[in-house]
Amino acid sequence: MIVIGVTGNIGSGKSTVCRILAKLGATIIDADKLAHETYKPYSRTWQELINAFGKDIVKANGEIDRQKLGQIVFSDPSALAQLNQIVHPEARRLAQERIETYRHQGAKAIVVEATLLIEAGWTNLVNKVWLMVASDDMVAQRLTQHKEISEAQLLARLRSQMPAEEKMKYADVIIYNDRSINQLEAKVTELWHKLSVA
Repeated sequence: MIVIGVTGNIGSGKSTVCRILAKLGATIIDADKLAHETYKPYSRTWQELINAFGKDIVKANGEIDRQKLGQIVFSDPSALAQLNQIVHPEARRLAQERIETYRHQGAKAIVVEATLLIEAGWTNLVNKVWLMVASDDMVAQRLTQHKEISEAQLLARLRSQMPAEEKMKYADVIIYNDRSINQLEAKVTELWHKLSVA
């Protein structure tokens, strides 16, 4: 069994690659969804988030308002670091659990999609790191399709991320994603067939 970490900055095409890999037979673990699981109302992480960022981040139904939380942390590097310290250990534990579960179920390839795979120190959870890279123009074009967050919020998120050039030092495979979806699919399929699981 092989575990691949698919990483890259916002708008680089991680989710698209994971959809292609899922069609090819990989089992996908989405680190974003794991992080959101850690926010479950009345969990330890939920309480730690309220202690750190105040009751204003809680909606009337008890859930964390991720938009409000995002506005706080993506404009303040120390707040973002604090959020990551609270959420990452628990999300990592969940990721490890999922990997083990899928391993026992006989999965041949597991893909962990994680923007902060490198920054969070998750590279030792995976056998290979695939890094998605896209030009600033292409990222901007993709991100304008995100209606739920403003341009200013997107720029703040982009600025908070480790530059792609720095991430390249950790990558086993670099996928440049500035071309068509068909070309991306062809590239990912070619890489998949080079894996012993295909």
